[in-house]
Amino acid sequence: MADAMHITVGKLLEKVAKERPHHEAVVYPDRGLRYTYKQFDDVCRQVAKGFMKLGIQKGENVAIWATNYPEWLTAQFATGKIGAVLVTVNTNYRTAELEYLLKQSDSTTLILMESYRGASYIEMLYEIVPELKNAEPGKLQSEKLPFLKNVIVLGETRYPGMFLWSDLISMGDSIRSEDLEERMNSLQPDDVINMQYTSGTTGFPKGVMLTHNNIVNNAANIAECMNLTHEDRMCIPVPFFHCFGCVLGTLTCVTVGATMVPVQEFDVVQVLTAVHEEKCTALHGVPTMFIAELNHPDFSKYDLSSLRTGIMAGSPCPIEVMKAVVEKMGAREITIAYGQTESSPVITQTRTQDPIELRVASVGRALPNVEVKIVEPGTKREVPRGVQGELCTRGYHVMKGYYKNPEATAKAIDEDGWLHTGDLAIMDENGYCKITGRLKDMIIRGGENIYPREIEEFLYTHPKVLDVQVIGVPDERYGEEVMAWIRLKEGETATAEEIRDYCLGKISRFKVPRYIQFCSEYPMTASGKIQKFKLREEAIDLLNLHKANSIETA
Repeated sequence: MADAMHITVGKLLEKVAKERPHHEAVVYPDRGLRYTYKQFDDVCRQVAKGFMKLGIQKGENVAIWATNYPEWLTAQFATGKIGAVLVTVNTNYRTAELEYLLKQSDSTTLILMESYRGASYIEMLYEIVPELKNAEPGKLQSEKLPFLKNVIVLGETRYPGMFLWSDLISMGDSIRSEDLEERMNSLQPDDVINMQYTSGTTGFPKGVMLTHNNIVNNAANIAECMNLTHEDRMCIPVPFFHCFGCVLGTLTCVTVGATMVPVQEFDVVQVLTAVHEEKCTALHGVPTMFIAELNHPDFSKYDLSSLRTGIMAGSPCPIEVMKAVVEKMGAREITIAYGQTESSPVITQTRTQDPIELRVASVGRALPNVEVKIVEPGTKREVPRGVQGELCTRGYHVMKGYYKNPEATAKAIDEDGWLHTGDLAIMDENGYCKITGRLKDMIIRGGENIYPREIEEFLYTHPKVLDVQVIGVPDERYGEEVMAWIRLKEGETATAEEIRDYCLGKISRFKVPRYIQFCSEYPMTASGKIQKFKLREEAIDLLNLHKANSIETA
């Protein structure tokens, strides 16, 4: 079992760069970009100095809103060197979500790409912060976002009020290496270094504060479960803004000096090409990604014989998909991981030598140095093996807390240090866990966690809506889809299309309800509580989703 590592993210990269300076660290096949560990560390140092020239202090929050750009990766390790907290922004966010995150996180700096899937990030930002158009770069004064000062755009075009990434690189020239060393030496492994927003059952997303210790050790343990070494080459098509990308992906590679082969935005052909051309030995993905790869008409034209391992996570894995990944892709040692952002994120993982039945029927056992127990929901009483209860975990991987939200932190982590996941599970006599359900109302659509409350709160702002209940309904492709049951105000009429149009551009596309049903009342308990499970049963009948439902529970 690996000993705990007490090292900062910045020092970790430096250590690997000294041990394996000429080993490939980063490869972007489609860009022809290749860095050795020495080159990658040098680039990260230059960007770190640029951040220091901007005046970014230790503990300051720097948000990044982009897909898997090389600059995202550089920013991850550059902020790790200066002790700034990298705040990851979901690329699907729209104006209301972005404004909330920037405000709640007190971010002083935002790094962003120009546009994504036809949506202009630049225009959205100008809409939220109109003062930016007349501001000198680095000197923004915004009434709505008083902390935000710097905006850095990833691109060649200059926009009013914003720096270019190339400006940041140049700024690094005026900071001495000794000043960077001094900053790096002032950091502690227990400092917060990463903040990711996770939707809360109470509606608004909460900033999960993760430390160097949290994510470095989690990454090292994940690598151990995969038998990952510096000889491995990992294709990373999952987004960096989730822990799946920036902990299970990039950081896991760096802990052992493996090569990272990121894919900028998930595209089946790009993933298959990357594995084929770069001889990747590991591949990450949510089940829907693997399904898309396996079913591509040209699948057989790619040589995937180099594949050995990888991680499938994000939503339950159908056994046929797992078998196909092993047999058709050759990833015989692929593993399943389970966790949540609050636990850095992995709690349990299967091991490479586990039989396929165990790798599909369970989410594995606790990582090294991690405790897991199953308790009777609402209590601390542990249940016997084989009995369903709430999965709780304790160890180095549990978050420092939710940013500026001590009440929510106290609800999630009890006084004995146990994180209550809200997931229902059964543990067998060998410590392998099976996730059986959720205490909370969360919907998991294609690996994205969606909290109904967040969509409900948003739909309440529609002038015609009196009441709304959002549920998850089974879906063959994504596992679950979003459905809204809406009661309109008296005398009002509306169409499903009208409600959907209201959502577009304001909330992420994956949160926009696929199904909308108007009704006059909801099924209630005697005490007046709405019975969402009855709405779900009714929806399955109404939409004829019985086939999808049997797949999900199989």
